Amino acid sequence: MNFKATLNTYQKRVESGIDQWVPSGDTKPSQLHEAMRYSIEAGGKRLRPVLVIATAELFEAEEDPIPAAVALECIHTYSLIHDDLPSLDNSDLRRRKPTCHKQFDEATALLAGDALLTLSFEILSKAYDQKPGLANNLVAELSKAAGSQRLIGGQMEDILGENSDYNENQLNYIHLNKTAALLTVAMTMGAKIAEANEEDLQKVTLLGRNLGLAFQITDDILDATSDKETLGKPTGADQEHEKTTFIKLFGLDGARAQVEKNTESANALCKQVSGDSSFLEALVGYLEHRLN
Repeated sequence: MNFKATLNTYQKRVESGIDQWVPSGDTKPSQLHEAMRYSIEAGGKRLRPVLVIATAELFEAEEDPIPAAVALECIHTYSLIHDDLPSLDNSDLRRRKPTCHKQFDEATALLAGDALLTLSFEILSKAYDQKPGLANNLVAELSKAAGSQRLIGGQMEDILGENSDYNENQLNYIHLNKTAALLTVAMTMGAKIAEANEEDLQKVTLLGRNLGLAFQITDDILDATSDKETLGKPTGADQEHEKTTFIKLFGLDGARAQVEKNTESANALCKQVSGDSSFLEALVGYLEHRLN
């Protein structure tokens, strides 16, 4: 298995899916759809949709995972647009490009995020309408992961954590919801599209949880040690907002040790699931050593 070639193939499939399912920029009102396209086409690793596809193929899915992958990327992109707004992180740069509210304006960015959020569920209901049970299951999974007790709840706690001294349990709550929720649901959606058995579903859920924790702690490390050019967005935000991170609690070495621990757990779970998990194992290793 050539990891980079397979990853590139998956990413191209995601790009094609986005082109199919997201309205073109000239769709009326054009400014709104241009902003949606601008943000979702801004690049990135496409990690979450790639995980949907890879997990579905791991369990030999007969249904097409691409619509679910695109729906998840719509959710992820909406969350980034809103995170960057002046009322939240107030970021001017994302993936080496002006953020949506800088490229357009704050109102357009807010509405573009709202539109991508609602589009995600329209995609799921349309794409899987011939299997209403699956469509309902995917909508339930994604809405829960993106809701007030997971993604949005983690974001709320993250905001409340500014200028405060959170402990490890509070920090884990933020990471498990703000970041790990979407990485986990990527894998559970892929597994459900493939009708994986309950044992495998539980394993990929744990895999996504460990991968999500490792991913977020790595993000915190890069925010503290990288630069704007390498990372593609401003650095030092955690320190500026006096956020509690694993680095603040345990130092750089302690944070790196936690990434290694979660990565080892994710790799062990890869080996336990049914099917050929070589791509997932390579992806876990790739993310541990990423530079952005």
